Amino acid sequence: MRGLKELTWINLKLYIREPIGTFFTLAFPPLLILLFGAIYGNDPSPMFGGYGSMDVSMSGYTAIILSTIGFMNIPITIGNYRELGVLRRYQASALRPRVFIAADVIANMLMLLLGIVLLVSTGWLLHDVRFEGNVLSFVLGVVWCGLAMFAFGYLIGTLAPGARAAQVIGMVFFYPMMFLSGAAIPLEIMPDSIQRVADFLPLTYVVDLLRGLWFGDGWGQHLTAVLVLVGVFVVSAVAAVRTFRWD
Repeated sequence: MRGLKELTWINLKLYIREPIGTFFTLAFPPLLILLFGAIYGNDPSPMFGGYGSMDVSMSGYTAIILSTIGFMNIPITIGNYRELGVLRRYQASALRPRVFIAADVIANMLMLLLGIVLLVSTGWLLHDVRFEGNVLSFVLGVVWCGLAMFAFGYLIGTLAPGARAAQVIGMVFFYPMMFLSGAAIPLEIMPDSIQRVADFLPLTYVVDLLRGLWFGDGWGQHLTAVLVLVGVFVVSAVAAVRTFRWD
């Protein structure tokens, strides 16, 4: 598709120039390892099936990265582009919506993978975290979970009237899910009432799938999580396409 490469490169540069988004994608999860690693360490625990706190937290911190992009960065960017008239300029240039979306998805996915590399490197260096899965399967899981959360983010950005509204809506989804889904704090140490609430949060299934793939489970062992994420992706993507507008 014409212009895809150039637009992807522009989106990457704009992403890096946004300090808040860059911080939460690249620096915040490693900081969680520094903080909670200093508190809990990574000694094997029966609570975590013989794994350490940092071992089981890697999938959760990965979920934080992709949900930050999905619930915060994407909606705010779309809202900001609409307010500044950037989307109207793209429309006037005869740019097709699928090229715009594809370039944005690729740029966000590259930032997501870079954030995970920094996260995992920090975990290995500081706490020698264990990885028992297949690298390709885990990366595919990250990509699939990312697409599901990104689709939700595009839906928020499409429906929100502007960047501030998109930010508020994104925060309403992001912060409760980050703390209640097992992403920031493992569900094993949460009360039963919180664990029941977590069953209704999409990010819970991201954490579940990624943790399983991290420790070597097959996709079929987390079929519920896969199906929930398929539903999130399909519903969000279809709704975002139907409601997308340039202005």
